[in-house]
Amino acid sequence: MAAAVLPLPMPMEGRHAPLPKRPLPAGLPREWYVSHNRRLKTMRLAIALLDSGVYEPEQAGNGLIRRTAERIGVHAPSDLTCRMVRRMLTYGR
Repeated sequence: MAAAVLPLPMPMEGRHAPLPKRPLPAGLPREWYVSHNRRLKTMRLAIALLDSGVYEPEQAGNGLIRRTAERIGVHAPSDLTCRMVRRMLTYGR
């Protein structure tokens, strides 16, 4: 029996079309919006790190996370956001 040959994955740019953006709910405290945007940035950075082969929190120092942010076009993350990225990487264990 011959082994199946799997196709190579597509590059990230061509995988999915972005979802249409919806406005955030109005009237919530400012802290809610700050927290929401921080979680979104954390997810984007964690996904970019995983795609680049960084799977362990010990591999993801603040410098690497900030260089990744620059590479994917988001503002440099704070120390808190960097800690959140590392924490998110631990959930994959």
